[in-house]
Amino acid sequence: MRISLHLPVSLMIISSIFLFVACAALRDNWHGQRIDFQGLPANMIGESSQIILVRNTNPAVVDVQVLALEKKNDRWQSPFAPMEGVIGRNGFAPPGEKREGDGRTPSGIFPLGTVFGYEPSFPTRMPYQQAVDDDVWVDDVNAADYNKWVKKGSTNASSFERMRRDDDLYKYGIVVEYNTNPVIKGSGSAIFFHLWKGPGQPTEGCLALSEENLIRVIQWLDPTERPLVIMGTKEMIDRYGR
Repeated sequence: MRISLHLPVSLMIISSIFLFVACAALRDNWHGQRIDFQGLPANMIGESSQIILVRNTNPAVVDVQVLALEKKNDRWQSPFAPMEGVIGRNGFAPPGEKREGDGRTPSGIFPLGTVFGYEPSFPTRMPYQQAVDDDVWVDDVNAADYNKWVKKGSTNASSFERMRRDDDLYKYGIVVEYNTNPVIKGSGSAIFFHLWKGPGQPTEGCLALSEENLIRVIQWLDPTERPLVIMGTKEMIDRYGR
């Protein structure tokens, strides 16, 4: 069974604390290293054996380190080197404080869902959906289909985001299952991994990587491993864990 998309804030905090502590000794030479999450209870991450850890040290900074982790033979390791990434223009929102249009990226622990892109298909094991011209993601907090991918002609929403953008930032993407089950009006919508504009160039609240790195992540992900993303700042997590 897939992990619930609506996790208590305390669970998100505790999970992140353990992961940050466990990874503290891995500031350098991550590639190929075996990682022991000592003290991390299995139920903190359910049955997931793939994790993407997204973190920085300052909630207002848009630059983040992105680390892929997989569990092999009861040990965690990184299949490839850490990656540079960027988040929302106003940094991370503390758990439970993300709001629509605030320019912040939600912190916490969330499943990874559908991979999407402009091509009819893509070499990924994840569920894939092609984004075509009439596909939109609703960000109107008053709409019945808020925070959902729909056809433009089927919604009465007054605002939405086109899933096939002219700037190609959504050429490839991964849906982060944030605020999707249940959907809470005004708590934020359309949180994805997508292509970045470049190093240090923020998003509106999503997480962005270079094309090379995003493709690497998409091809690595496996739905049978129940992949999760865990994101936030160490300082923020420490404060909420006290």
